[in-house]
Amino acid sequence: PEPPPLEDRQKLLIVEDNGDVRKYIRSIFYQHFIILEAENGKQGWEAAQEENPDVVISDVMMPVMDGIQFCKKVKSNLDTSHLPVILLTARTSLIFQIEGLETGADDYVTKPFNPKVLALKVRNLLQSREALCRTFADRETLVVEPKQITLTSMDEVFMEKALQSVEENMDNASFTVQDMTKDVGMSRMQLYRKLKALTGQTANDFIRTLRLKRAAQLIEQDELTIAEVTYRVGFNDLKYFRNCFKKQFGVNPSEYVKFKKGEMEIEEEEAEEQA
Repeated sequence: PEPPPLEDRQKLLIVEDNGDVRKYIRSIFYQHFIILEAENGKQGWEAAQEENPDVVISDVMMPVMDGIQFCKKVKSNLDTSHLPVILLTARTSLIFQIEGLETGADDYVTKPFNPKVLALKVRNLLQSREALCRTFADRETLVVEPKQITLTSMDEVFMEKALQSVEENMDNASFTVQDMTKDVGMSRMQLYRKLKALTGQTANDFIRTLRLKRAAQLIEQDELTIAEVTYRVGFNDLKYFRNCFKKQFGVNPSEYVKFKKGEMEIEEEEAEEQA
């Protein structure tokens, strides 16, 4: 595939003490990623916190801090627990692989490795993360469950807190990202990075998306007027609400019920044809 422009490239962190191996891994990915490098787990951990890479490839046997310790640190810290980690190892024993996977490593590649296999594993991990982001944004998914958009228990707990924070302030039009940071116990930057990684959205977009999903649920129930729904989900301006709703669902709020009924009728007709 054509290399993406520099501003669209994702960051790949290589943690490897052997300079030749680092250079070799860099040669596999440099055309499609911004490459970050670290010579041991300690440097890797610092880079993971500062640079917030999209994917990490780490050797296991390294001085100062090995790959197992590094991976444990990444996966047990809320700022970095969402980062996908691939461990490289020359040790292939089953016991060792279990030890590595218990640290939360997302995948393994044994040395010597085939560059195509490594590239495929990186692509698969990134695609699985993108699929989780799409699940959150999906206009058909009105009720978001933390398990649907997270892969680790630590991220699931974070997402539960984030969803609860918005849920409890659904009709509060003055609720801000600053209020949310207090609820989840994070700085604004930490919250931004975490939500961006798990949902593909900024904190403001995250709040708006959840408000609109709730609005769609209320409209489907057909018990409130559009104006009542607007205020129930924390919007003050009816026109702005309509614009946001149409952008999210492709139809105006007043058309949404008809749209959903039309979808159901089509599904029923298809089911009858298949029967």
